[in-house]
Amino acid sequence: MAVNSKSEDLDAFVSVVDTGSFSSAANLMDQQVAKVSRAVTRLEKSLNVTLLNRTTRRIELTEEGTLFLNYARQALNTLAQGEEALRLLRFSPAGRLRVDAASPFVLHQLTPLLKGFNNAFPAINLEITSHDSIINLLEYKTDIAIRIGDLPDSNLHARLLGRSKLHLVASPDYLEKLENPKNEPLELADHRLIGFTDAPHLNHWPLHTPQQLKFSISASSGETVRQLCIAGHGIALLSHFMVCDDIRSGKLVEVFHERIVSPNRRETVQAVYYQNSAVSSRVSAFLDYITPRLQL
Repeated sequence: MAVNSKSEDLDAFVSVVDTGSFSSAANLMDQQVAKVSRAVTRLEKSLNVTLLNRTTRRIELTEEGTLFLNYARQALNTLAQGEEALRLLRFSPAGRLRVDAASPFVLHQLTPLLKGFNNAFPAINLEITSHDSIINLLEYKTDIAIRIGDLPDSNLHARLLGRSKLHLVASPDYLEKLENPKNEPLELADHRLIGFTDAPHLNHWPLHTPQQLKFSISASSGETVRQLCIAGHGIALLSHFMVCDDIRSGKLVEVFHERIVSPNRRETVQAVYYQNSAVSSRVSAFLDYITPRLQL
Protein backbone atom coordinates (compact mmCIF):
# COMPACT_ATOMS: atom_id res chain seq x y z
CA MET A 1 0.00 0.00 0.00
CA ALA A 2 1.43 3.33 -1.09
CA VAL A 3 1.88 6.00 1.59
CA ASN A 4 1.75 9.66 0.54
CA SER A 5 2.86 11.22 3.83
CA LYS A 6 6.53 12.05 4.34
CA SER A 7 8.06 11.66 7.78
CA GLU A 8 9.43 15.24 7.83
CA ASP A 9 5.94 16.55 7.03
CA LEU A 10 4.43 14.45 9.82
CA ASP A 11 7.08 15.77 12.20
CA ALA A 12 6.25 19.37 11.26
CA PHE A 13 2.52 18.78 11.73
CA VAL A 14 2.95 17.17 15.16
CA SER A 15 5.38 19.89 16.27
CA VAL A 16 2.97 22.66 15.29
CA VAL A 17 0.18 21.00 17.26
CA ASP A 18 2.38 20.38 20.31
CA THR A 19 3.85 23.88 20.44
CA GLY A 20 0.70 25.75 19.41
CA SER A 21 2.14 27.80 16.55
CA PHE A 22 4.24 27.60 13.41
CA SER A 23 6.87 29.96 14.82
CA SER A 24 7.29 27.90 18.01
CA ALA A 25 7.51 24.70 15.98
CA ALA A 26 10.13 26.27 13.70
CA ASN A 27 12.16 27.33 16.72
CA LEU A 28 11.92 23.85 18.22
CA MET A 29 12.91 22.18 14.94
CA ASP A 30 15.61 24.78 14.20
CA GLN A 31 14.02 25.56 10.85
CA GLN A 32 12.52 28.58 9.13
CA VAL A 33 8.81 29.21 9.69
CA ALA A 34 8.19 29.10 5.95
CA LYS A 35 9.71 25.61 5.69
CA VAL A 36 7.49 24.29 8.51
CA SER A 37 4.44 25.89 6.92
CA ARG A 38 5.25 24.36 3.52
CA ALA A 39 5.66 20.93 5.13
CA VAL A 40 2.19 21.06 6.72
CA THR A 41 0.64 22.37 3.51
CA ARG A 42 2.34 19.59 1.54
CA LEU A 43 0.97 17.03 3.99
CA GLU A 44 -2.55 18.43 3.64
CA LYS A 45 -2.31 18.30 -0.14
CA SER A 46 -1.05 14.73 -0.08
CA LEU A 47 -3.98 13.73 2.13
CA ASN A 48 -6.46 16.01 0.35
CA VAL A 49 -7.79 17.35 3.68
CA THR A 50 -7.38 20.40 5.88
CA LEU A 51 -5.63 19.41 9.11
CA LEU A 52 -5.33 22.84 10.72
CA ASN A 53 -7.53 25.92 10.70
CA ARG A 54 -5.20 28.91 10.69
CA THR A 55 -6.07 32.40 11.93
CA THR A 56 -3.87 35.38 12.74
CA ARG A 57 -4.12 34.58 16.45
CA ARG A 58 -4.26 30.82 16.77
CA ILE A 59 -4.38 27.46 15.06
CA GLU A 60 -6.94 24.75 15.68
CA LEU A 61 -7.15 21.12 14.65
CA THR A 62 -9.95 20.25 12.28
CA GLU A 63 -11.94 17.08 12.81
CA GLU A 64 -9.72 15.37 10.25
CA GLY A 65 -6.62 16.79 11.94
CA THR A 66 -7.69 15.45 15.32
CA LEU A 67 -8.25 12.00 13.81
CA PHE A 68 -4.95 11.99 11.93
CA LEU A 69 -2.80 13.33 14.80
CA ASN A 70 -2.69 10.05 16.74
CA TYR A 71 -1.75 8.12 13.60
CA ALA A 72 1.00 10.63 12.84
CA ARG A 73 2.42 10.24 16.34
CA GLN A 74 2.29 6.44 16.06
CA ALA A 75 3.98 6.52 12.66
CA LEU A 76 6.87 8.69 13.89
CA ASN A 77 7.24 6.58 17.00
CA THR A 78 7.28 3.36 14.97
CA LEU A 79 10.02 4.75 12.71
CA ALA A 80 12.03 5.81 15.74
CA GLN A 81 11.61 2.35 17.27
CA GLY A 82 12.84 0.75 14.06
CA GLU A 83 15.92 2.97 13.94
CA GLU A 84 16.63 2.27 17.62
CA ALA A 85 16.27 -1.47 17.06
CA LEU A 86 18.91 -1.30 14.33
CA ARG A 87 21.24 0.63 16.62
CA LEU A 88 20.76 -1.90 19.41
CA LEU A 89 21.98 -4.62 17.07
CA ARG A 90 25.36 -3.01 17.64
CA PHE A 91 24.79 -3.21 21.44
CA SER A 92 25.32 0.51 21.85
CA PRO A 93 22.53 3.04 22.58
CA ALA A 94 22.71 5.88 20.08
CA GLY A 95 20.86 8.96 18.95
CA ARG A 96 19.62 12.18 20.49
CA LEU A 97 18.66 12.37 24.17
CA ARG A 98 17.21 15.64 25.45
CA VAL A 99 17.36 16.09 29.23
CA ASP A 100 15.79 18.98 31.13
CA ALA A 101 16.39 20.07 34.73
CA ALA A 102 16.34 23.23 36.82
CA SER A 103 19.48 25.32 36.34
CA PRO A 104 20.98 24.55 39.80
CA PHE A 105 20.68 20.82 39.18
CA VAL A 106 22.28 21.15 35.76
CA LEU A 107 25.16 23.23 37.10
CA HIS A 108 25.88 21.40 40.35
CA GLN A 109 24.95 17.82 39.52
CA LEU A 110 24.75 17.02 35.81
CA THR A 111 27.60 19.12 34.41
CA PRO A 112 30.34 17.31 36.38
CA LEU A 113 29.05 13.92 35.15
CA LEU A 114 28.60 14.61 31.45
CA LYS A 115 32.20 14.06 30.36
CA GLY A 116 32.22 10.58 31.89
CA PHE A 117 28.84 9.79 30.35
CA ASN A 118 29.97 10.94 26.91
CA ASN A 119 33.05 8.74 27.19
CA ALA A 120 30.91 5.76 28.18
CA PHE A 121 28.24 6.34 25.51
CA PRO A 122 29.83 8.30 22.66
CA ALA A 123 27.00 7.52 20.23
CA ILE A 124 24.38 9.30 22.38
CA ASN A 125 24.01 12.97 21.47
CA LEU A 126 23.02 14.78 24.65
CA GLU A 127 21.00 17.98 24.61
CA ILE A 128 20.71 19.62 28.04
CA THR A 129 18.01 22.24 28.60
CA SER A 130 17.27 24.19 31.74
CA HIS A 131 13.85 25.30 32.94
CA ASP A 132 13.10 26.28 36.52
CA SER A 133 9.39 25.62 35.93
CA ILE A 134 7.71 22.35 34.95
CA ILE A 135 7.62 21.86 31.18
CA ASN A 136 5.50 19.71 28.90
CA LEU A 137 7.80 16.94 27.69
CA LEU A 138 5.96 16.47 24.40
CA GLU A 139 5.85 20.17 23.59
CA TYR A 140 9.59 20.58 24.18
CA LYS A 141 10.45 17.17 22.69
CA THR A 142 12.18 16.26 25.94
CA ASP A 143 13.01 12.66 26.78
CA ILE A 144 13.83 13.05 30.50
CA ALA A 145 12.98 15.78 32.98
CA ILE A 146 14.56 15.80 36.43
CA ARG A 147 12.20 17.31 38.99
CA ILE A 148 12.64 18.22 42.61
CA GLY A 149 9.82 17.53 45.08
CA ASP A 150 6.59 15.57 44.93
CA LEU A 151 5.11 15.00 41.49
CA PRO A 152 1.51 15.68 40.51
CA ASP A 153 -0.46 12.76 39.15
CA SER A 154 0.30 12.26 35.46
CA ASN A 155 0.79 9.61 32.79
CA LEU A 156 4.56 10.00 33.07
CA HIS A 157 6.80 7.29 34.43
CA ALA A 158 8.97 8.34 37.36
CA ARG A 159 12.21 7.00 38.77
CA LEU A 160 13.41 8.09 42.20
CA LEU A 161 17.01 9.30 42.02
CA GLY A 162 17.30 10.04 45.73
CA ARG A 163 16.55 12.67 48.36
CA SER A 164 18.24 15.99 48.94
CA LYS A 165 17.79 17.57 52.38
CA LEU A 166 16.94 21.23 52.76
CA HIS A 167 19.22 23.67 54.55
CA LEU A 168 18.63 27.16 55.88
CA VAL A 169 21.83 28.97 54.95
CA ALA A 170 23.38 32.43 55.11
CA SER A 171 26.77 33.91 54.32
CA PRO A 172 29.29 34.56 57.12
CA ASP A 173 29.33 38.22 56.03
CA TYR A 174 25.57 38.54 56.52
CA LEU A 175 25.69 36.92 59.96
CA GLU A 176 28.60 39.10 61.13
CA LYS A 177 26.86 42.34 60.20
CA LEU A 178 23.66 41.66 62.14
CA GLU A 179 22.80 44.44 64.55
CA ASN A 180 21.54 43.06 67.85
CA PRO A 181 22.18 45.54 70.68
CA LYS A 182 20.69 43.26 73.35
CA ASN A 183 22.93 40.41 72.24
CA GLU A 184 19.92 38.10 72.17
CA PRO A 185 19.51 35.32 69.59
CA LEU A 186 17.40 36.48 66.67
CA GLU A 187 14.33 34.57 65.55
CA LEU A 188 13.91 33.55 61.92
CA ALA A 189 11.31 36.28 61.39
CA ASP A 190 13.88 38.90 62.48
CA HIS A 191 16.16 38.06 59.57
CA ARG A 192 16.20 39.13 55.94
CA LEU A 193 14.82 36.19 53.96
CA ILE A 194 15.34 35.31 50.30
CA GLY A 195 12.43 33.75 48.40
CA PHE A 196 11.18 32.74 44.97
CA THR A 197 9.10 34.97 42.69
CA ASP A 198 7.56 32.44 40.27
CA ALA A 199 7.08 29.48 42.61
CA PRO A 200 5.01 30.52 45.65
CA HIS A 201 4.99 26.97 47.01
CA LEU A 202 8.75 27.24 47.54
CA ASN A 203 8.13 30.12 49.95
CA HIS A 204 6.23 27.82 52.32
CA TRP A 205 9.13 26.49 54.33
CA PRO A 206 8.61 23.08 56.04
CA LEU A 207 9.16 24.33 59.59
CA HIS A 208 8.32 22.36 62.73
CA THR A 209 6.45 25.47 63.90
CA PRO A 210 4.77 27.00 60.84
CA GLN A 211 4.96 30.77 60.61
CA GLN A 212 4.18 33.56 58.21
CA LEU A 213 7.37 34.62 56.46
CA LYS A 214 8.22 37.91 54.77
CA PHE A 215 10.85 37.97 52.07
CA SER A 216 13.17 40.92 51.59
CA ILE A 217 14.27 39.86 48.12
CA SER A 218 13.11 37.20 45.67
CA ALA A 219 14.32 35.64 42.42
CA SER A 220 12.87 33.27 39.82
CA SER A 221 15.91 30.98 39.61
CA GLY A 222 17.24 28.78 42.38
CA GLU A 223 20.79 29.53 41.25
CA THR A 224 20.09 33.27 41.57
CA VAL A 225 18.75 32.70 45.09
CA ARG A 226 21.97 30.86 45.93
CA GLN A 227 24.12 33.69 44.57
CA LEU A 228 22.08 36.28 46.50
CA CYS A 229 22.62 34.25 49.65
CA ILE A 230 26.39 34.04 49.07
CA ALA A 231 26.42 37.80 48.44
CA GLY A 232 25.00 38.40 51.94
CA HIS A 233 21.39 39.33 51.21
CA GLY A 234 19.93 37.07 53.90
CA ILE A 235 18.82 33.53 54.69
CA ALA A 236 17.60 31.12 52.01
CA LEU A 237 16.18 27.60 52.07
CA LEU A 238 18.06 25.53 49.50
CA SER A 239 18.65 21.88 48.66
CA HIS A 240 21.76 20.05 49.81
CA PHE A 241 22.82 19.31 46.23
CA MET A 242 23.10 23.07 45.64
CA VAL A 243 24.91 24.20 48.77
CA CYS A 244 26.90 21.25 50.14
CA ASP A 245 30.13 22.54 48.59
CA ASP A 246 29.38 26.09 49.80
CA ILE A 247 28.88 24.85 53.38
CA ARG A 248 32.05 22.74 53.17
CA SER A 249 34.12 25.67 51.87
CA GLY A 250 32.64 28.19 54.33
CA LYS A 251 30.90 30.34 51.70
CA LEU A 252 27.61 29.57 53.46
CA VAL A 253 26.76 28.64 57.03
CA GLU A 254 23.84 26.43 58.04
CA VAL A 255 21.48 28.14 60.52
CA PHE A 256 18.33 27.07 62.37
CA HIS A 257 18.96 23.49 61.23
CA GLU A 258 16.67 22.14 63.94
CA ARG A 259 13.70 24.08 62.57
CA ILE A 260 13.32 22.13 59.29
CA VAL A 261 11.06 19.07 59.11
CA SER A 262 12.84 16.16 57.42
CA PRO A 263 11.89 14.16 55.47
CA ASN A 264 9.52 16.51 53.65
CA ARG A 265 7.78 16.79 50.28
CA ARG A 266 10.51 18.93 48.75
CA GLU A 267 13.37 16.49 49.27
CA THR A 268 12.65 13.92 46.55
CA VAL A 269 14.60 14.05 43.28
CA GLN A 270 12.95 12.15 40.44
CA ALA A 271 13.40 11.60 36.74
CA VAL A 272 10.19 11.56 34.68
CA TYR A 273 9.78 10.32 31.12
CA TYR A 274 7.28 8.76 28.74
CA GLN A 275 7.56 5.01 28.32
CA ASN A 276 8.73 5.13 24.72
CA SER A 277 10.62 2.07 23.59
CA ALA A 278 12.26 4.10 20.83
CA VAL A 279 14.42 5.93 23.37
CA SER A 280 14.26 3.50 26.29
CA SER A 281 17.85 2.32 25.91
CA ARG A 282 19.14 5.91 25.96
CA VAL A 283 16.97 6.81 28.95
CA SER A 284 18.12 3.73 30.85
CA ALA A 285 21.76 4.34 29.97
CA PHE A 286 21.60 7.94 31.21
CA LEU A 287 19.70 7.24 34.42
CA ASP A 288 21.76 4.15 35.26
CA TYR A 289 24.93 6.19 34.82
CA ILE A 290 24.03 9.30 36.82
CA THR A 291 22.03 7.76 39.70
CA PRO A 292 24.96 6.29 41.70
CA ARG A 293 27.14 9.35 40.96
CA LEU A 294 24.78 12.14 42.06
CA GLN A 295 25.79 14.06 45.20
CA LEU A 296 22.34 14.73 46.64
